[in-house]
Amino acid sequence: MQSPPPVAGASLPFRLWTPEERQASLRTALEHWRDGEDVWVYGYGSLIWRPDFDFEERRLATLRGHHRALCLSSRVNRGTPECPGLVFGLDRGGSCRGVVYRLAGNQVPTYFPALWDREMSTGAYLPRWINCSTEAGPVRALVFIMNRDNPAYIRALPEAELLAIVRRAAGRYGPCTDYVVQTAQALRAARIHDAPLGAIARRLEQDSHALPEGA
Repeated sequence: MQSPPPVAGASLPFRLWTPEERQASLRTALEHWRDGEDVWVYGYGSLIWRPDFDFEERRLATLRGHHRALCLSSRVNRGTPECPGLVFGLDRGGSCRGVVYRLAGNQVPTYFPALWDREMSTGAYLPRWINCSTEAGPVRALVFIMNRDNPAYIRALPEAELLAIVRRAAGRYGPCTDYVVQTAQALRAARIHDAPLGAIARRLEQDSHALPEGA
């Protein structure tokens, strides 16, 4: 059986995508979009609590065929090349409860380049248009799923190892611990149940409660 790839940043190839690569990916994703047409975007991690765009509508949604997992090594946003963190991706199998946002069509040219800069900085995700279930009916939404061929993809880790990585890592957007806890809190606020993430977040929240006063 093939062992999981190492987490240490120094052992993994890493480079940021160029602006030209991001623009080419964006053009491909929007090649069938009609100018002025509203679009839906699916959020399962930080997009739930920090979408960074205005939207016309927000719904709870279920995506089938993928599940939320800390499966992407982060060496910029929530870690460094020397001490990488972990961020969420949509890995193969199962289902995921998240949210979908409807963006006004006239705002797509404004918001999508910034969304690509945020989500596609290393090309670790595959942008796909996938049907998502909502209480008001299905919608076809843009979904960023994990590219398992990307060298930053991390297969499922034992909980102790995962927690150790999250606890020690921090990047340009802050500590990895904050990212995981904020995502869990946003899911709870939206009444989205994610038992594995909830268990991890409780362990991380206990860390802060265990700190001595004034630490």
